[in-house]
Amino acid sequence: MLNQVIFEYPLAFVIILVFIVCQIFCKQKNDALFFPTIKFMKKAAKKTLFLENILKFLIVLLLSTALASPIKQDEISIQNDKGYEISLILDASGSMAENNKFGIVKQIVGNFLDKRVHDKIGLSIFGDFAYVAVPLTYDKESIKRLLSRLNVGVAGSQATALYEALFLSSNLFKHSHAKKKIAILLTDGMNNVNTIPLSVAIKTVQKYGIKVYTVGIGNPGDYDPNILHEIAQKSGGKFFEANSVNKLQAIYDTINRLEKSQIKANKYMKKRYLFAYPLAGALGLMLVLLLMRNKESL
Repeated sequence: MLNQVIFEYPLAFVIILVFIVCQIFCKQKNDALFFPTIKFMKKAAKKTLFLENILKFLIVLLLSTALASPIKQDEISIQNDKGYEISLILDASGSMAENNKFGIVKQIVGNFLDKRVHDKIGLSIFGDFAYVAVPLTYDKESIKRLLSRLNVGVAGSQATALYEALFLSSNLFKHSHAKKKIAILLTDGMNNVNTIPLSVAIKTVQKYGIKVYTVGIGNPGDYDPNILHEIAQKSGGKFFEANSVNKLQAIYDTINRLEKSQIKANKYMKKRYLFAYPLAGALGLMLVLLLMRNKESL
């Protein structure tokens, strides 16, 4: 449990019970002395004795608490594994404005991000050209905030630099040591920008050991299923087609299940000892009791 105060030696509290029993049954017998002002002295002594008994009880209580060794216990988890590294590659060309395809994709991708708690995620966007919007990061909230601000045409709206996007996003993994590297490439069009050949993009994917899941959305003929299948097949991934919101959501759910991060965590208990606080309180009350008795003796 978190932030829980427990006692390592709770039997120490038996001392309190012993003290109470002794106060009742083990009273000290003193010699009796009689004075003319005995009534006033008895009254004053009674008040002093009551206060002293209260102080004694508090001292015993605090000392017993210190002996019981109170500790504050926190459970700490340390992740053994870093999860996956995933590059999301989204088509933001002009055709993605039809039927609010880009808006729907953003919502589904946002839901996907919520499920990848332990993974590093990167985001790349392409249209007339490709660019990395967010490098690989654990900060999913930053990606979601940026994603909410992106609109169709943010990378140009007249062309589809698909191969360039695949090549550029693959370089995110250039210095990666992750065991699992995933890319999810979504498009509703065909590459018509000649900056990067397909063969070069695929070789870069293979060089860094990236598994690519390709997703074609829209109507038949909008995108080239053969190219998307080739990219997926040569990288060890899978090709999906979606012509509805439900199918697109199901695809991302499927990818999430296929590439589920197996995170193992070490747990240990962090203990903070608190006995010094009741011990200091007991010593302070002892000093008060000592001063009271010295005053009485004067």
